Amino acid sequence: MNQYSKETGRDIKITAYYDGMELIEKYDTTVDLIFLDIRMKLVNGLHAAERIRQMDERVGIIFLTTLTQYGLEGYKYQATNYIIKPLKYARLKSELNKFVERSQKEENPFLVIANDTGKYKAPLKSIRYIETYNRILMFHTEQENIVCYKSMKEMEQELCDKNFARCHTSYIVNLFYVKGIKKLDIELISGEIIPISQPKRKEFMERLADYWGDML
Repeated sequence: MNQYSKETGRDIKITAYYDGMELIEKYDTTVDLIFLDIRMKLVNGLHAAERIRQMDERVGIIFLTTLTQYGLEGYKYQATNYIIKPLKYARLKSELNKFVERSQKEENPFLVIANDTGKYKAPLKSIRYIETYNRILMFHTEQENIVCYKSMKEMEQELCDKNFARCHTSYIVNLFYVKGIKKLDIELISGEIIPISQPKRKEFMERLADYWGDML
């Protein structure tokens, strides 16, 4: 990795984990790429990948194995590729180059959501809306609902330039999912109905008109 960093001028942060269990328990959702050995003591690479995919849909995974029959099984977890050990630098460099090239093409912004159970990478395009729920935030995504302990004001500031708009004291909506407006109700393409408060209606309609105008 150090050689690749010197050759390409890319800053690379490397963190080593010595077992699948350690990786899962200390998983950092800001990681871009994981080299994951199939054979590990407590939790093998395939089981670790399965758990990681529940927390992070975006991270790249390259399996390292001496057992070629495991390679295809790894694709169940959207593996980027697999490499037969021993790992040679030429192959490592090739895989890193391909990963960097794909990452630059696949611009997929995401939000890191933290709570008591861990950190989750939620692609912005998957978040339909956010609501306050028992004094906490609830993210309604395409995959699941995720709890977050930030305030509505903090989240509004974080998402204000990312095609999300505050429509109510208790709701922030992803404008991509808005199907139509009827008086003080927003209909989403999912069929859900989100309220608009009268004080926020004018500003919300202006934001929506700008967004729809940009999409035309």
